[in-house]
Amino acid sequence: MTKTLRKKQAKTSHTPIRKGLKAESSLLDNVKDGLGAVIESHRVYFDEGVRTMFGDSLDIDASLKEGREQENRWDYLLGHTQSRRIVGVEPHSAKNGEISTVIKKRQAALSQLQEHLRDGVVVSKWLWVASKDVKFLSMEKAKFELDKNGIEFVGRKILSKHLG
Repeated sequence: MTKTLRKKQAKTSHTPIRKGLKAESSLLDNVKDGLGAVIESHRVYFDEGVRTMFGDSLDIDASLKEGREQENRWDYLLGHTQSRRIVGVEPHSAKNGEISTVIKKRQAALSQLQEHLRDGVVVSKWLWVASKDVKFLSMEKAKFELDKNGIEFVGRKILSKHLG
């Protein structure tokens, strides 16, 4: 076993994302502690009370971009320390025309992450946070479409109630 592989394996047991990724996953090197992988300007989408609840984070948009520049990509995976679960977070404009885009991003992420996640590991929640004003014509219709596709729209901030 190589020294690099041993180092990667040692990192895998400490936090939800590191534990969830295969030891040989190229994504392991991009996992950061806490919200370290979340772009500074995106941290405002996390209520101050939840920012310390994450043991690790991964910018999967940037990490999976090479060779997939034209594909849809989800933004982040976050390791929720208390539940030991992985949560997907997508800051994105919230209007009717973007619902299908966010759904496509989640579907693409499910496919793109298959080769990286250990058997049995899943992203337990997929959260969409509004990056600008919310402009859905019908919130009920939007919620129904998102629920059907395993995505929860959380509004302008991720609160502790969204992580339970």
